Amino acid sequence: MRYTCRMELSLSQRITSDPAILGGRPIIRGMRIRVSDILGYLAAGDSRETLLDQFPDLEDEDISAALEYAKQLADHRLIAAE
Repeated sequence: MRYTCRMELSLSQRITSDPAILGGRPIIRGMRIRVSDILGYLAAGDSRETLLDQFPDLEDEDISAALEYAKQLADHRLIAAE
């Protein structure tokens, strides 16, 4: 349980949104690196090491935060329409 609390704190520090940057899309620590870009690179088969080389300001914890953010978005309950 403590792991989850630490990760949520990490998410709030690492995943940000600013209407003035990339239209308010979720980004990494206020930089112009979108969470969706990180997820796209990983989905295409790029390794964490490749991303860290391509984006010198990116940290491994940022990649973990992007994955956790996506997991939380995907983990929602569907409500059946009646």
